[in-house]
Amino acid sequence: MEQISIQIEGIPAVLWGAPSSRAILAVHGSQSSKTDTPILLLAQTAAARGWQVLSFDLPEHGDRRGEPTLCKVQNCVAELALILRYARQRWSTLGLFANSLGAYFSLMAYRDEPFQQALFLSPVVDMARLLEQMMNWFQVSEETLEREGTVPTPMGQPLYWDYYCYVRDHPVERWTAPTKILYGGRDTLCERGTILRFTERFSCELELVEEAEHYFHTLEQLAVYQSWLESSLSV
Repeated sequence: MEQISIQIEGIPAVLWGAPSSRAILAVHGSQSSKTDTPILLLAQTAAARGWQVLSFDLPEHGDRRGEPTLCKVQNCVAELALILRYARQRWSTLGLFANSLGAYFSLMAYRDEPFQQALFLSPVVDMARLLEQMMNWFQVSEETLEREGTVPTPMGQPLYWDYYCYVRDHPVERWTAPTKILYGGRDTLCERGTILRFTERFSCELELVEEAEHYFHTLEQLAVYQSWLESSLSV
C-alpha cells in the first residue's frame, strides 16, 4: 500500500493508498497516533474500495509529543477545520473515521460537513459527562478545578477548567453525516445509555460488541473491527 508522509501547515500527516477522487479523514483517539492499528486496518480496507485515507497527529500525540500546543478541544477543533480545508481542495468526495476522543473533536468541528459517511469506533459523544465522571473519580470539585485551572490525574490526562467550560457550553446538538458506530458493551468512558441516546437522536447505525471495552485491541476485537469496516465502508 502506498503511504506518504506529509506536513499540513506543520501538522504531521500520512496519506494512505493510491490516488483517488475520494478520501477518508481519520482522527485518532487519546494516547494514539496517525499510524495506529485501527487506522492501518482502515487504510487497508479503504484502499481496496478505491478510497485514500488522510490521517494526522493531534497535539501531544505521535510525532507531536513535546510540542507546546496542548490537546485541548479548542486547539483540536481549529486543527480539524484546517485539515478539512486542505482535503476539500484535493478530493471531491470525503468520508470520516474517528476513534474515541477523535470522534468528539469531529462532532465539534464537522457538524455541518456533508461527508458521504462517517464511521465511529468507541466514540466519546458527551465530553461534559466524561469530564464530570473523571472529576468524581479523582475527587476534583468544580470549585477546585476553577481555582487551580489545571489538575493532574492518575490517568495522565489533566483536567482543565477552560476545557470543561467549553464542552459544557458546546453540547452536541447537530450531526448530519450518515454514521455507523462500533461500540463495546463494557465501555466505561462513554456509557451505554449515552451512546444509545446519541444513536437514536442522530439516526446512526450501531453495532454493539458486548464483551468489548473502550479500546479494541485484542485479536478477537480487532477481527470484529475488521469485519465491521468491511461491511460498513461504502464502495
